[in-house]
Amino acid sequence: MTATTTPTVCRRVAAVPTPDGATLHATITGRDYAPVTVVMAHGWTLAQAAWDDVAELLTPRVAAGDLRVVRYDQRGHGRSTWGEADISIDRLGEDLGVLLDRLAPSGPVVLAGHSMGGMTIMALAAARPELFGDRVRGVALVSTAAGDLTSDPGSAPGRMASVSPRVLNAALAGARVVETLRRLLPPEHPRHQKMVRSLLYGADATDDMVLAGAEIMHASTLRSFIAFLPALEFHDKRQELAALARVPVEIFVGDSDNLTPRRHSNHLAEVLPEAALHVVERTGHMLTQERPRLVTDGIERLAAAALADRAAA
Repeated sequence: MTATTTPTVCRRVAAVPTPDGATLHATITGRDYAPVTVVMAHGWTLAQAAWDDVAELLTPRVAAGDLRVVRYDQRGHGRSTWGEADISIDRLGEDLGVLLDRLAPSGPVVLAGHSMGGMTIMALAAARPELFGDRVRGVALVSTAAGDLTSDPGSAPGRMASVSPRVLNAALAGARVVETLRRLLPPEHPRHQKMVRSLLYGADATDDMVLAGAEIMHASTLRSFIAFLPALEFHDKRQELAALARVPVEIFVGDSDNLTPRRHSNHLAEVLPEAALHVVERTGHMLTQERPRLVTDGIERLAAAALADRAAA
């Protein structure tokens, strides 16, 4: 019997400061001189752990020296701090630019964004278009939208946007009470998992997937939930996607996505006609967990294209 070995990869963590005083917590796997760096941005009330399954599937490529992977917690999420600036998706795009300048200052980059992470990439593309086609050589947009998130009152974002600021401020003021109530319904509780499953997952999601996602979200704070709601509502880059047309783009959406339904990905594909659109059956919003192999394959295609461009240059 032949023994199997786990690939050995270099791993380190970094604390990246932003101009307004936030600190972004990042995890880097792979050699600094790898030919392509993949940077992953997560969604609202999640953390870099939302990309764990995809990162694990990329491990053989990382161990072989083909890729370097950077995952980070967006400000106000995970182990990253808040800073002094107002919260907006544009601010998250600036953060991503700071992260690239610090952790991937040279060489081809592939960006991958899930949900709010995809919006972060769009904000960066609008603010710093010169990066796209030069440093940034490919983009994966997973379960995301360019804007118009709350126009459908029946959708989950639409229902959340209808909650009055007074109610949200009251909840934030009573955060200790609300957090105590949250602890009474932990992620392993059947009612908690039923709620998370119905909102975020498709028909084929396993109980383990739902529990893992519930645990990541439960670790997020009430402040993260409330403070980013207006940012999501006002996010609109539908007329500012030109820079993304300069690079290969892969778009993924689940056919059962309740947070960023398929119409948003259809719009992205219309604006970016050269992009590859993947509509995944029996899959919800948490595509990086539900179908990590599909997302990984897309990232590897983008990385291969980036390498080919580098060789041609």
